[in-house]
Amino acid sequence: MSVDGGYRTYAGEDLVTGEGVSVEVPVAGVLSRVAARLIDLVITFVLAVGAFFVAGSLVGLMSDAVGTAAAIVLMVGLTVILPAVFETLTRGRSPGKYALGLCTVRDDGGPITLRHSVIRHLVGFVEFYLLQGAPAIIAAVVHPRAKRLGDMAAGTYVMSLRHKLELTAPPEAPPALEHWVRATDIGPMSASLSIAVRQFLTRTGALTPASRQHLGDDLCAQVLRHVSPPPPPGVHPEWILRAVLAERRRRDLDRMLADGARAQRLLPPDPLG
Repeated sequence: MSVDGGYRTYAGEDLVTGEGVSVEVPVAGVLSRVAARLIDLVITFVLAVGAFFVAGSLVGLMSDAVGTAAAIVLMVGLTVILPAVFETLTRGRSPGKYALGLCTVRDDGGPITLRHSVIRHLVGFVEFYLLQGAPAIIAAVVHPRAKRLGDMAAGTYVMSLRHKLELTAPPEAPPALEHWVRATDIGPMSASLSIAVRQFLTRTGALTPASRQHLGDDLCAQVLRHVSPPPPPGVHPEWILRAVLAERRRRDLDRMLADGARAQRLLPPDPLG
């Protein structure tokens, strides 16, 4: 495997592992999802009992074919249409999710649409009503983002709104490399490489020594392709990664402050400010 493939593989796996997800996004756990679903099922059962009671009082006025068709429409409406419309209007929340502080979102974090919700509930009808929820629980336990089959088909997952995002502290440049990195030209780096370096530096303690050394060497080799002049010989790769990441962040902050000061000096005051 090439070095380029190495850092991309590491970044991709880190973003989808249970540990990586818990850091990046507050994904809802399996138990909370099961509890929310049980609340939704109880509400659906109560509505179904009431609806079939009303329909039963009118069954004498209907033919058998009309009664069967009405029962099918009622079942589809209560298990697919009504939940899908409710979830779309509430931007990804059902009564059970409201109770437990959960929300369904797209894989990119955006709000779901009616298409996403309909797909989730169509597959959910098979998962929960035909197969008693076993496939949904197994899939959620196995999947890094606790997705059930409906989430996989629709491209969604459920996040917890009661947990805050855990932001890691930015790295600091080692004092021994500060003089070098301040005078270094740092070219643009891909987002995948930047993410891989940041996540590697925050998880070095959880890696085995061999994996830590291998990943550190691979990432350092990729980063040094964008850096000139090279660092002093004999410097540990993790020191180089910390120095480059810290310097890029410092330069980005300086650039944003300079842009803000320039805009404030050249542009007239905002009349709505």
